[in-house]
Amino acid sequence: MEIKINDKTLDVSLDNENTIGDVLTGLERWLSDAGHRISELSIDGEMINASMIEGIFKKEIKNIKCLDIRTNIVSDLTAASLLNLLEDINEYDSCDFDAKSKYYEKWKSSATAGFIQEELPELYAFCYNTFSAGEIPSSTLRSVTEEIQREVNDPAKELSNLEPILDEICERLIRLPLDIQTGKDAVAAQTMQIFAAITEKLIRIFRQLDIQGYFINEKESETKEQIEARKDDLLTKITNFSNLLKELLEAYEKSDSVLVGDLTEYEASPKLKELYAAIKENIQDNK
Repeated sequence: MEIKINDKTLDVSLDNENTIGDVLTGLERWLSDAGHRISELSIDGEMINASMIEGIFKKEIKNIKCLDIRTNIVSDLTAASLLNLLEDINEYDSCDFDAKSKYYEKWKSSATAGFIQEELPELYAFCYNTFSAGEIPSSTLRSVTEEIQREVNDPAKELSNLEPILDEICERLIRLPLDIQTGKDAVAAQTMQIFAAITEKLIRIFRQLDIQGYFINEKESETKEQIEARKDDLLTKITNFSNLLKELLEAYEKSDSVLVGDLTEYEASPKLKELYAAIKENIQDNK
């Protein structure tokens, strides 16, 4: 069976796959890792719609000549959804009190809401709070949306712009134990909030850099396996840093100033700089 993706024949051997479902399961995972999503599917020239999917999954590939797949780039879908969301925010702002109270029920069934809920769950939580209860002002939701929009439209620039803010928070992390000990609770709380926000932003930017093809900067004479090993090393650093953030937040909530001090001075501050430098080193401008 021939497999085409966006009119290009895929060089792949099917050894253990027996049905269309087997093939699509593996392809979806591979395409997702590459920042793509299946948008259209046809088998031997017949376009497959949503109502046919369940039956098609069971079809054996030995009876099929060509599987033709078209994809969309997730970053393009994200950019379009963010533009739509900004329009939705404007529409919400123009509603009267009664219409605003019902807005979420209408909005949640839209394609924009579905995509954001799946791909940007943190942003969806902001949307829910704004459109359903009005707890978060629409101006805040707009600001958050525009920030994520910048990360999607030009992640390399957003990464570069993050550096001075990151340096500042690293200095504040070192001072955090003293702030706690001297009763500067408001300053300490703000430091933790900024630190968590910057960490989340750095991870979001990394994801965009990865799926948009900035990652990874191939070095001369480096094999594909070596490139993947460097990527895996970066992913491990991000996972470990996420765990460190969780541990630090728990120590702060328990007012364990000794552990907070050790984690901020010897772990969080230097490792945040190390993670940032590693991401910056391993990307290339794809524009």
